[in-house]
Amino acid sequence: MSKHLPAKPDGYPELLEELKGRISAARVKAALAVNAELITLYWGIGREIIVRQEREGWGSKVLERLSEDLRRAFLDVKGLSSRNLTAMRDLAREWPDEAFLPQLVARIPWGHNRTLIHKVKDCQEREWYIRACIEHGWSHKVLEMQIETGLYGRQGEATTNFERTLPAPQSDLARETLKDPYNFEFLTIAEDAHERAIERGLVDHMRDLILELGQGFAFVGSQVQITVGDEDYFLDLFFYHVELRCYVVIELKAGGFKPEYAGKLNFYLSAVDDLLRHPDDQPSIGLVLCRGKNEVAVEYSLRDMGKPLGVSEYLLTEVLPEELEGALPSVEELEAGLKGMPDDE
Repeated sequence: MSKHLPAKPDGYPELLEELKGRISAARVKAALAVNAELITLYWGIGREIIVRQEREGWGSKVLERLSEDLRRAFLDVKGLSSRNLTAMRDLAREWPDEAFLPQLVARIPWGHNRTLIHKVKDCQEREWYIRACIEHGWSHKVLEMQIETGLYGRQGEATTNFERTLPAPQSDLARETLKDPYNFEFLTIAEDAHERAIERGLVDHMRDLILELGQGFAFVGSQVQITVGDEDYFLDLFFYHVELRCYVVIELKAGGFKPEYAGKLNFYLSAVDDLLRHPDDQPSIGLVLCRGKNEVAVEYSLRDMGKPLGVSEYLLTEVLPEELEGALPSVEELEAGLKGMPDDE
């Protein structure tokens, strides 16, 4: 039988929410402090290994022995395998300046650091991913996906007229917000699929779409109706960007770019700014997403447009032709093959 609790006095719900917030914040702060201490320890171990290898000529066998001895001494401590010791050495080698530890490296988990060290060789690119992890709170899985899809090289690469149509601070942020190409490989769709089928697939995978679009996009709707005069028009994908403080209209095209697409989107933006935009909002931005584009044609199309427009390509995973489907191994066959492979320690 549960204990009878007294009625909640005035102000109790507010106090409860405040205390829950404080406790949650303290738990996060404590976890970050523990992580920072761990990364600092790993860096220090890695630095000692580098010094000994350079001075004493230690090889990989010594790390195996060191791993065994450390694991015997600390039976309840994980992360002391020879592979992890090697990763600690790599951490210290890739980040030789200890000043970077509290600023960047120690602010993301060890798994994130290992992935970045092994998969991203350029130091500037690696630092960009670390800052993105800190800003957006990416999980390890999301970080791996962003690296595999080359987010660093795609960010800010859309062809736009933002420099001419938006004020300097807004134009820079807007340009960095758009990518080229966008990776919609979470869809499996026929090569000859029409815009509406692709659009439905994106809406059905809204979580993946938002992740690919990037931080700040809030979904408003698809096929959003606007009425101009006596005619109705429909916006393929309609978003609001909370950092840019503006609406974003996306026109989705199943084929390559055509100049008339820019004119149509320019018209949509004029209507959205007149009918939906709040006085405190920034000018709405338009993006044409297509399967291919001629850069010269895009440049000419955007040159004299009065609204901020961008054009990007997108990538899809196409369904396999029927004649190839039977030639590929099934999931069961792949799992059976993997069972015969040695475990990776």
